[in-house]
Amino acid sequence: MTLNETHDPQLRSWVASANLDDSDFPIQNLPFGVFRAQADIAPCGGVAIGDQILSFGAAHRAGAFSPSDVGPLAARAAAAAAGSSLNEFMALGRESWSALRLALSRALREGATQRAMLQTCLVGQSRAQLLLPAQIGDYTDFYTSIYHATAVGKLMRPDNPLFPNYRWIPIGYHGRGSSIGVSGQRFHRPCGQTLPRGAAAPVIGASQRLDYELELGVFIGQGNESGTAIGIEDAEAHVFGLCLLNDWSARDLQGWEAQPLGPFLAKNFATTISPWIVTLEALEPFRSAWQRPALDPQPLPYLEGAHLRERGAIDIELEVLLQSERMRERSQPPTRVSGSNYRHAYWTLSQMVAHHSVNGCNLQPGDLLGTGTQSGPDPEQAGCLLELSQGGKRAVRLPNGEERRFLEDGDEIVLRAWCERAGARRIGFGAAVGRVLPAHER
Repeated sequence: MTLNETHDPQLRSWVASANLDDSDFPIQNLPFGVFRAQADIAPCGGVAIGDQILSFGAAHRAGAFSPSDVGPLAARAAAAAAGSSLNEFMALGRESWSALRLALSRALREGATQRAMLQTCLVGQSRAQLLLPAQIGDYTDFYTSIYHATAVGKLMRPDNPLFPNYRWIPIGYHGRGSSIGVSGQRFHRPCGQTLPRGAAAPVIGASQRLDYELELGVFIGQGNESGTAIGIEDAEAHVFGLCLLNDWSARDLQGWEAQPLGPFLAKNFATTISPWIVTLEALEPFRSAWQRPALDPQPLPYLEGAHLRERGAIDIELEVLLQSERMRERSQPPTRVSGSNYRHAYWTLSQMVAHHSVNGCNLQPGDLLGTGTQSGPDPEQAGCLLELSQGGKRAVRLPNGEERRFLEDGDEIVLRAWCERAGARRIGFGAAVGRVLPAHER
């Protein structure tokens, strides 16, 4: 994939809000999602442009994106994207995704002849109900930040924080797709078993060490047949795009149950993603070389490639904000807790996909991969409270005087992400927002 006319930073849209400097969704972005315009109207695919959504359903009914106007690939892609989920569109593959993106860019630019037709197909984002963008058949969460793995490992094993396989293998575990919700998700504090300090037997109860995790979500486009592997050089052609992902975690449940098979109830109760999927093509201007420290083991051949080394890293700024119940009551905005950048990832998108399928596992359109908590090299770049509070030993002080070691009922976490670089138009991901409710009475 290379830069093309859709990345031109000078492009402006006839949708005025897309031209604002702080817009997450300028014409250079064009992320895909699913929404409902009214409660009694069926869900429909759309693309975010400024503070508006271009409805593929309405555009299809208006006769926009016909084969004679945009070509057969883009026309077929637009029709597939008009459904109640993006799975069919995702399955078409990179060439079709790119063809529709080009057609959208040309139709939404200043001076486009399609303006009169498409203006009637816009829906304000503030009036729409944003939904999960795809039917998520499976969800796998990885552990790609060596800074996060090291910081957490030091809490458990100060003398040997990293397991010996970490630098060799992109570690992951199979999550639960049914509890994934879109931004705005509210969930009850989970219950499960914990082992109190000094106790001989575990107890059942609500988690007291609830945490967030700052991650990116990776949506699979075209899958692979069972028994076949996706090669490292082809891996990104199977990635439709990225979103924000918060894999909420009950650390006290996790500490007791995770041995020997890994996370279970500590992770499967809720995962929150942002509604808009930013395509890899939109992220192309923010690529950079990927490097492995010279003294570390270099990847095995199936995890190594020329494109990986040249452009495998992506410069995505990430941040976490927290708003407590008291802050909401006093109309105080969320406050920034930490920030990081995806360029620090030890394992990349292509390595995640190649490793996931090397045993013949068949990925499918709409499958979701999580990058794992994205922490950076500095303490303030921690991607979760477990790190920020050093395992609950140090309180994180909020500007209003409140303190947090772990999340309290009523806390709302906001994840945000954006890309900006000289010579390119800033693009954003929107937000992934989730709120903790009190545990159900047992």
